[in-house]
Amino acid sequence: MKITYDKKTDAMYLQFQEGIFARNKEVEEGIILDIGKGNKILGIEILGASKRIKPKNMDFLNFQIPIVASL
Repeated sequence: MKITYDKKTDAMYLQFQEGIFARNKEVEEGIILDIGKGNKILGIEILGASKRIKPKNMDFLNFQIPIVASL
């Protein structure tokens, strides 16, 4: 996963995976999904990010990755 933030445009982008872009879908005003071939979600763009996310929370990332037991 790759997360970028552009202060100039106040836009945050969360890229989940690479792929061939097919279309966008705005799920709420300023929240846009990038959808690739096979209907896979490639990423999410958040416009007006500083109004939606507390600025102090934009300074760090906390990842929680579940451990999956093998069969």
